[in-house]
Amino acid sequence: MPIPEDVTGEEIDKDVRQELQSLPKTLAEDVAKNLVMVARLLDEDPEGAYGYSRVALRLASRVAAVREAAGFAAYATQKYGEALAEFRAAKRMTGNIDLWPVMADCERGLGRPEKALDMAGAAEVHKLDKAGQVEMRLVAAGARRDMGQLDAAIVTLQSPELASNSVQPWTARLRYAYADALLAAGREPEAREWFAKAVEADRDGSTDASDRLAELDGVEFMDALAEDEGDEGEDEAVGEGESGDVAEEKKD
Repeated sequence: MPIPEDVTGEEIDKDVRQELQSLPKTLAEDVAKNLVMVARLLDEDPEGAYGYSRVALRLASRVAAVREAAGFAAYATQKYGEALAEFRAAKRMTGNIDLWPVMADCERGLGRPEKALDMAGAAEVHKLDKAGQVEMRLVAAGARRDMGQLDAAIVTLQSPELASNSVQPWTARLRYAYADALLAAGREPEAREWFAKAVEADRDGSTDASDRLAELDGVEFMDALAEDEGDEGEDEAVGEGESGDVAEEKKD
């Protein structure tokens, strides 16, 4: 796959660059460039990112960072079985348990919410940092919802992190998930309150909490462009009508 000229491979994280030092220099550079493309495209073009991840995987399948990148690219394209296999490989190579929550979410994607819940109760969770533990809680709540256990999902999300007034990177998503679960359970007033709290914490627009809140408040957004085009059409029609009237008057 083509690599843009502005991609040098130096853009990758220093830890990944260090991993690639086990490869011959030219090969390491090629792998690095493909990993840069995976990171660049992952959100906007998951299929493109997946393509570059496969190239990196063919070049250096024994590098943990490559297996992890391939896992995230597969995950972004909903290839959950493939993603899980790559994450497991990366975990075996490094012994790192940071991928545990996303591995559990892959189990959900494969239609195995019970397995995701088993992972949520495993000893590995206690080794996760705070962000990882919150992510695991979100996955567990999602698994409960997959199983139709709405009340259990709500209880799962109730935590010191949810109750805290401090805003952390995970706060908006946690509040959003809680609001969404409340709404699914028919508890609309509480859901509205938590969507509002999610909006307060969502500084980078990572959720659509503001749209959900507006929807609950009955606010409808008009398409300003379409409205302007409609007005222009009306103006043209009026203009044509006026011209016809003037022509008639002159004829008379």
